[in-house]
Amino acid sequence: MRILIPLPDKDFDVTEVSVPWRLLTDAGHEIIFATEQGGQAPEGDPRLLDGVLFGQLGAQAEAKEFYRQLTQAPQYQTPIAWHEIRPPDYDGLILPGGHAPGMRQYLEGTALRDKVAEFWSLERPVSAICHGVLVLARTFDSRTLDSPTPRSVIADRRTTCLPKYLERIGYYLTAWRLGSYYRTYPEYVEDEVKQSLNHPAQFVRGPRTVSRGSSDDHGPAFVVQDRNYLSARWPGDAYLFAERFLAMLDKQLL
Repeated sequence: MRILIPLPDKDFDVTEVSVPWRLLTDAGHEIIFATEQGGQAPEGDPRLLDGVLFGQLGAQAEAKEFYRQLTQAPQYQTPIAWHEIRPPDYDGLILPGGHAPGMRQYLEGTALRDKVAEFWSLERPVSAICHGVLVLARTFDSRTLDSPTPRSVIADRRTTCLPKYLERIGYYLTAWRLGSYYRTYPEYVEDEVKQSLNHPAQFVRGPRTVSRGSSDDHGPAFVVQDRNYLSARWPGDAYLFAERFLAMLDKQLL
């Protein structure tokens, strides 16, 4: 199967991209990357590779190694442009997250949202993690465009995203040194996502934890699946997120 992963030119979360890429590639799926202009490899958030603060809060060692492998992949080195995306050509869509300033290109990309809306209408597997859920929250359902109040494609879905408590923790721990690095926007991700839903109760925060899941321990991880839509909170959910998405793809094959 062919899976599409759109990205900004820089600052995406390396774990949320490299872990799904590695697991899906190992399972035999083809991953196609897309950036706004295409043609040039994007770059993950460098702080997550070096350690955000005093070597802490960054990506785990295995995710860093997956990212190193990813940067050598031909599809990553020569991404297509967002305007070149033909949604019917893909069997699944993954929308990663990230919080550094470069993510705004991706989170605010109207050309990308047009393609996402078209893919959503195909009712094929769609997954989003962390800030990636904002892309869906900001994408209007084509069936509501003629309405006085167009609704997000996830308006009637249960979802999670980066919870407010995790966004606050990252900000409060680093603001003295990194300013608003952990606050992509003044409004919390959780608050904007809730506003895009028909009812706030559709948002599912998950357990409060700062522990990360891994390839052999999904205990701390959390995802929400509602029909063909899968969502997760942060890099700590990346392994479970990728495995659940693989299961959704396998179901499509039946």
